[in-house]
Amino acid sequence: MSEDEKPAGDARDLTHVDDDGDAQMVDVGAKPDSRRRAVAEGTIHLRESTVDAVRANEVDKGDVLATARIGAIQAVKHTWETIPMCHQIPVTNVDTAFDVADEAITLSVAVETTGKTGCEMEALEGVTTGLNVVWDMVKAAEKDEDGGYPRTGIEDVRVVEKTKEEP
Repeated sequence: MSEDEKPAGDARDLTHVDDDGDAQMVDVGAKPDSRRRAVAEGTIHLRESTVDAVRANEVDKGDVLATARIGAIQAVKHTWETIPMCHQIPVTNVDTAFDVADEAITLSVAVETTGKTGCEMEALEGVTTGLNVVWDMVKAAEKDEDGGYPRTGIEDVRVVEKTKEEP
């Protein structure tokens, strides 16, 4: 197969390994700065009674959505510390939005930067941490009699938008 015939996303296109297969950080130093935006979202499934308590701000630990928003933003700002090959980027904006349904809460995190590399990992980190904060704050209401969480789950975490404005 020639270089032109390789499918997009082929494993041979991995940029975080050198010719010997050793992990490396990608050098983005020569790339021009550009405005970038990424949006990720994910959903946590909960009991309807738990969602009702979140909606009414009646969870003993406090305001679930406000705390999850802070957790999501904090996670965005610290992504480079938890994902080994991520660059530390200048985050210029973070927007969070919650969609509260009957038995689920969907979190959307939009991240913006002006720099040499994208911000989709930051958006994903914000979503997963924000949803983990929700779980932590409502876990007492979600536990069954055996201490498990049979109806609780985080699903569908994905990047839903990624844009780059060339300089």
